Amino acid sequence: MELVTVDIGGTHARFAIATVADDGSISLGEPDTLHTSDHASFQTAWQDFRERRGGSLPPRVAMAIAGPVGGDIIRFTNNPWIIRPAMVKSKLGVEAYTIVNDFAAVAHAVARAPEEQFLHLTGPDQPLASEGTISVLGPGTGLGVAHLWRSGRDYRVQATEGGHIDFAPLDSIEDAILARLRRRHNRVSIERVVAGPAITDIYQTLAAMEGRKTRDEDDVAIWTRGMADSDSLAAAAVDRFCLSLGSVAGDIALAQGGLGGVVIAGGLGYRLRDTLLTSGFAERFRAKGRFESLMAQIPVKLIVHPQPGLFGAAAAFAREHA
Repeated sequence: MELVTVDIGGTHARFAIATVADDGSISLGEPDTLHTSDHASFQTAWQDFRERRGGSLPPRVAMAIAGPVGGDIIRFTNNPWIIRPAMVKSKLGVEAYTIVNDFAAVAHAVARAPEEQFLHLTGPDQPLASEGTISVLGPGTGLGVAHLWRSGRDYRVQATEGGHIDFAPLDSIEDAILARLRRRHNRVSIERVVAGPAITDIYQTLAAMEGRKTRDEDDVAIWTRGMADSDSLAAAAVDRFCLSLGSVAGDIALAQGGLGGVVIAGGLGYRLRDTLLTSGFAERFRAKGRFESLMAQIPVKLIVHPQPGLFGAAAAFAREHA
């Protein structure tokens, strides 16, 4: 069975053809990445992809969407597109579809991906538990959060909006970051601190603390200099980001009961894989007071599948339409 699988975020919409074999295994074709800002709607992006593939597509589609799903109208958290599920078949010319939250799709990928698709970050160097709850989160344009409950080969996925819980600073630098963000937002969520665009506020906070002047620039420029270690202040901002990500990952595990493991996902998480290993991420993950020994027993992994959203959306379709 062939289907179109789509992973739609705030910045990019990724399309690929997926094949689900008789034994349930899933393979992906080479994906196409489109910029959401280049298309007025999902339908026009679909038409663009269809033309790139010679004018025809399989009559099935799986969509992973960055935002809450359900209801008559689906609105994206970080881009202006909307989708009306009742019109998907007629607008796209398909016979069957599945729509899941983007991090629900990643959780499906976590449930289905083989062990070699995970990089160990901290905690015991062992596979994710085959029984119990596994927490999944990842920074990108926003912060996606989901979890899955696994019992042997069976599993269930739950999407959440955990990226919008309150940010809790742990030291004076994070106090300063929060103070800066509070000038623009009455309520500061963890997504304001642990998502790609947040590096700008972190960087500018550090610069203000040292009395340095900064120029107007986008977050990509700061990430580029910080990851290349060509700018000590940008590198310090990247390290600070990793500390905050560790704290947030630990909080999510405590809130969800993710004792079976924690998985970091997302394109930014993947690019940070080497930095996370040498940063204070692991220490911050464990730093939960009386629960430090419990946190130290949780395996924390990074999923390194190149397209977990596309793979997971296809897995969700196969599960729904088995």
